[in-house]
Amino acid sequence: MEYKKRDEKPWSKYVNKFSMFSTAALAATIFLGGCQAQTEEANADAGPVEEAENQAKIEEKTNVMYIVLDDSGFSDLGSFGSEISTPNIDALAENGLRYNNFHTAPVCSPTRASLLTGRNTHAVGMGNVANFDFGEEYPSRRAEIPKEAGFVTEVLGENNYTNFGLGKWHITPTVELSPAGPYDRWPLGRGFDRYYGNLEDSSDQFRPELFRDNSIVPLPDVENYHYSEDIVGNARQYITDHVSIRPDDPFFMYLGFGAQHMPHQVPEEYIEMYEGKYDEGWDVLREQRFAKQKELGVIPGDAELAPSDPDVPAWDSLNEEQKKLYTRFMETYAGFLTHTDEQVGKLVNSLEEKGELDNTLIVLISDNGASFSGGENGATNQALAYSKVPEEFESMLEKYDQIGGEQTNSDYPSGWSQVSNTPFAKFKGTTHAGGIRTSMIAHWPNGIESKGEISTQFTHVSDITATVYDVLGIEVPDQLNGIEQMEVTGISFAETFDNPDAKTGKDTQYFELSGKRTIYHDGWKAISKHEPGTDFEDDEWELYNVTEDFSELYNVAADHPELVEELIDLWNEEAEKNNVFPLSEGFLEGLANLPEGNIRARKSFTYYPGMSHLSESAAPLTLNRNYEITIPIVSGKGDEGVLLALGNDKSGYTFYVKENMLHYEYHNGAERFIITSDKNLGEGENTVTFAFEKTGEHQGTGTLFINDDPVGETEILSLPFKTSFEGLDIGKDLLYPVSPEYADKESFPFTGEIEKVQYDFEEAEYILIE
Repeated sequence: MEYKKRDEKPWSKYVNKFSMFSTAALAATIFLGGCQAQTEEANADAGPVEEAENQAKIEEKTNVMYIVLDDSGFSDLGSFGSEISTPNIDALAENGLRYNNFHTAPVCSPTRASLLTGRNTHAVGMGNVANFDFGEEYPSRRAEIPKEAGFVTEVLGENNYTNFGLGKWHITPTVELSPAGPYDRWPLGRGFDRYYGNLEDSSDQFRPELFRDNSIVPLPDVENYHYSEDIVGNARQYITDHVSIRPDDPFFMYLGFGAQHMPHQVPEEYIEMYEGKYDEGWDVLREQRFAKQKELGVIPGDAELAPSDPDVPAWDSLNEEQKKLYTRFMETYAGFLTHTDEQVGKLVNSLEEKGELDNTLIVLISDNGASFSGGENGATNQALAYSKVPEEFESMLEKYDQIGGEQTNSDYPSGWSQVSNTPFAKFKGTTHAGGIRTSMIAHWPNGIESKGEISTQFTHVSDITATVYDVLGIEVPDQLNGIEQMEVTGISFAETFDNPDAKTGKDTQYFELSGKRTIYHDGWKAISKHEPGTDFEDDEWELYNVTEDFSELYNVAADHPELVEELIDLWNEEAEKNNVFPLSEGFLEGLANLPEGNIRARKSFTYYPGMSHLSESAAPLTLNRNYEITIPIVSGKGDEGVLLALGNDKSGYTFYVKENMLHYEYHNGAERFIITSDKNLGEGENTVTFAFEKTGEHQGTGTLFINDDPVGETEILSLPFKTSFEGLDIGKDLLYPVSPEYADKESFPFTGEIEKVQYDFEEAEYILIE
């Protein structure tokens, strides 16, 4: 079935209706950068600015906007070969510049840290995702971006910019995402003036955990709410406020979509747009995208398609039920991206309507390659996917009509993520091309001459902010807020704005994640093959001539052993400079890593009624440990409600009172473990307790007590890495209810009194990654 077009006249068809002033400004030969908003005194202090052919020749201000897609593969956009309808983003490409040799980190937090600082990931302490704290032994893997690595917002703020942040953040140690902070690593602590979005790694699209500035805020009470629409609506409001009151001053905006990260959630009408579109399967679609990429010139005519991953079954080998389920996953993913594209269009329209589009440099990227977290069959439960617990196929098939909606946290099968990464091999989380080579688009009518063209120059995410400094004529100060600054190691690619073939001077870049290593140098890539549990010194290295082998398919290490050794030495040099050592192959285990000093490693926690919602990553870690939860309450006849809840309907645990009975429920994503007291809860003062005694790895006995008397118990199988993707509430259950027993009662607040909630652990376990 042909998908329905939602926008017959995308904004790009009106791209020539810009003001005559900006056209005249392009013709002027003026020194670079000067934002009108900067004072004459500041310009004088900065010294003379030399003319440069690659820099903006404009008198007016220049706004800057970073738009970041999440887990979108190299080929997902229409302008990069996809069948998915993305007319608004494609218009940015048509009137801007595409980069087909752009690289990120293998996962999101390091990419975002590098993007916003202009420096390498490990150098700024973000060698892995912000959920992990590997301890003092691994200083570059603690998610603590130092003040010595000033953000682009902090630098631009000193140059009269107002800085707006929206959407996914995920570059603060997630243990610090509590309503009590500390806030110095939150957006407002790193130079943003206004922020609205989610601070953790992913977000439910229908009921997200939302923060505005330094406070958690309730979900907006609007019909048919969607997170992407909400953050773009706020972005447009920020722009409207700014240009209405301070029209001469420039702004910077960072917009991080939750799309295309799991969970894939979008209104049903967008899924229906792609009904039948993927019936031919991932093998055919991959070939079609590959052919389209050549037609568009996004890849060279002699490029080859990487062989299918050995863990991805051939489409023709699947039965009809498998094909039915898998196509629904992809229809959802495609609809999700089209919906995201529409939000980008709304934002661009706002800029155009206010006369700000010509003078706004927009850089749109994906933060890494497409994810294979869905595994062979796809996933409908995020908690299970992250814990590498496969879902039963029949169970997912029963949820067919729910995929894309509130009832599921879906992710597509790895066969479709392989399509997203066309023509490359591997996926997110690897240092092969499928993990680190993604699409980038730069759009700036006042500053880009090479409209509609494709640059093949090697670029890295750290280069984006370096380019912004270049075109604005800004030198990073030696000190920010009295703190001496690290060198910005990104290299400007501004010369490509006039000539897409211009050499940028970026000849070396290292990559590393969980012991996987890659080095690019002067047209060659060396990639290590590491077997878990083995010595890193024993790794084999592959070698690719990427100037001739676009898709990185032909390992020529045996033909150039001396070059391989030189590149290994170069990787070690770069690693030493950027604080990569010591290496660690740890990854998901980091979710349960509690080095000494981590707030979650405490032996006890006390929370009081009225406390704001607490993110799961900052809540007590109960997995694989002996512990007790004690709650003194006062209740009368008929009092009921939630005493404590952590999680949502996909996984989590909850205490609640209903019909004078005390209930405890733990949901591991596949099975619910329920304890109901064998006697009524008496009126007046009571102390209720849940005790967990570990009997094996991720299993144990849960016992419920009322005033020290046992009133029920059950065996519990817990998740290994993360309890849920929704946090902790005291005296209510916000967002998604953990238990279906009170799903019809909004937040089900406890009508009695709660004195406090006390978590006590047998010992403060310091679990250290090896």
